[in-house]
Amino acid sequence: MTLDGLQLAVLTSRMEQVVRAMANTLARTARSGVINTARDFSCCVLTGDAQLLATAESLPVHVMRGPDLMAAYTAQQHPDLRRGDAYLHNSPYHGNSHAADHCILVPVVDPGGRHRFTVLVKAHQADCGNGTPTTYSTSAVDVYEEGALIFPAVRVQREFTDVDDVIRMCRMRIRVPDQWWGDYLAMVGAARIGEREVEKLAADVGWDELDRYAREWFDFSEQRVAEAIAGLPGGRLTLGGAHDPFPGVPDGVPVSVTVDVDPAAGRVSVDLRDNPDCQPCGLNLTESTSASSALVGVFNSLPVSVPANAGSLRRVEGLLRENCVVGIPRHPASCSVATTNVADRVTNLVQRAIAELGPGVGMAEAGLVQPPAWAVISGVDPRAGGTPFVNQILFPGVTGGPGSPWADGWLTFGHAGNAGMMLRDSVEIDEIHHPIRVAQQRILPDTEGAGAFRGAPGALVEYGPTTAPLTVSYGSDGAVHPAAGAAGGTAGAVARQLLRRADGTLQELPVSGLVELAPGETVVSESCGGGGYGPPRTRDAASVAHDVREGWITPARAREVYGVAVRDGQVDEAETSRLREGVSEE
Repeated sequence: MTLDGLQLAVLTSRMEQVVRAMANTLARTARSGVINTARDFSCCVLTGDAQLLATAESLPVHVMRGPDLMAAYTAQQHPDLRRGDAYLHNSPYHGNSHAADHCILVPVVDPGGRHRFTVLVKAHQADCGNGTPTTYSTSAVDVYEEGALIFPAVRVQREFTDVDDVIRMCRMRIRVPDQWWGDYLAMVGAARIGEREVEKLAADVGWDELDRYAREWFDFSEQRVAEAIAGLPGGRLTLGGAHDPFPGVPDGVPVSVTVDVDPAAGRVSVDLRDNPDCQPCGLNLTESTSASSALVGVFNSLPVSVPANAGSLRRVEGLLRENCVVGIPRHPASCSVATTNVADRVTNLVQRAIAELGPGVGMAEAGLVQPPAWAVISGVDPRAGGTPFVNQILFPGVTGGPGSPWADGWLTFGHAGNAGMMLRDSVEIDEIHHPIRVAQQRILPDTEGAGAFRGAPGALVEYGPTTAPLTVSYGSDGAVHPAAGAAGGTAGAVARQLLRRADGTLQELPVSGLVELAPGETVVSESCGGGGYGPPRTRDAASVAHDVREGWITPARAREVYGVAVRDGQVDEAETSRLREGVSEE
């Protein structure tokens, strides 16, 4: 006997509520701003055989692949999983995203001692013990030069009690030990909440009923994704792009994807094997981020009604190879920046390839990161007696949303891997927490990728220290190769980063590095615009006029790029007709 639709929906909702309870616990109790304010974390529930079951509002690059690999690896290393255990995992070579993302895995064990589920909490740390005060060691040639502590499924609790040996190691190595300790307690607390809520659910419906639910939910999800893929245009397309020149890779990193959509079979394949070997820098992807970045591009092209779980993932295949910059790294390759830069390039190429296969699907490319507006900042705070601090700041001034067949790019998109799920910091709160001042943040006019549906315009953020030196660590992409448009749309503007000296003069900064700012100096961050979708001169004229009124584009751009004459904020219908009739669209 199978579950009916109502039963399936109710149990799905209750399992999602488990994940939301975990996320709420972490957001309310973590210490570092990158977790409690920006919400750079994810929570999920997996079955006992390591299949992704529920994710709620998690970051796609964190959970599409990776939790399954980590749960399986943990069970392999610890065949004696017991109730009361907890495991710390951050190894990029065994399923994790990068060393900065600490994960707590807790097995959910029934009264008979059988491992039924695993709950997982992943959170980006303010500091993970790298050799420099940043979680993004962009120029590190290998994991040894990074310096991060690596925990491949290390037991940190037995019988609900901490293993003090591991705790002492972290407190000695991490620059902000009390902050890390608070985040650790928050992560363990969130995982324990998840464990408790799954146990309560099992008490209501039975452990075997939950197992049956998982099987049927996966089968339903597979059916839904097969139906969705059947509505896509079929075909095979290879697209190439490149990450900008970077420390260790002066010519940049070429990235290639081959997308094969088979509507009749209800399957999509993404081949990432035709890419360079691992590179001597932090840009290498991990197995989880390689697969996740491809999956994000596919699922961005499917209806929102398609669940993202182990069932729907059965129909999307990612082809990877070992020792590949977009594949499965070999130790000790550095994967310090594995969740953003090259990963975003993969997602962008996949969703753009699907857009080029036929009308009405896919997306343009999203803006690239990590600009100085998303830097890791560090120093000492004179207001707190010279106490050292390290944290990642996530100002509102990073946009990047890509145009799609139905909508303009989000101003709050951020980047492809988080898909707009992370929150943006409050300037006032950041200035309270750290000895910094934000001089300005604003939208940059005429930086959007033009299209029938435009990309988000780029943004400018300028900030610097108040009374003590500030170290700013960043690793930006998109200054050379912008976010491309799709289906006739144009590319967004490129990124820039500059240093403003105390005398007001501006100096270009490299795409990546550690910059020391003295009081009176600021860093100026200009983030990428998102790519546009569709021919710009087919854009609704009223929408163009709206963008002019908002100051996102100038009247000159409206006229020259979109063929729309805007006078006093309104469309000049006669002039617009003349402009558009005089230009043929290819």
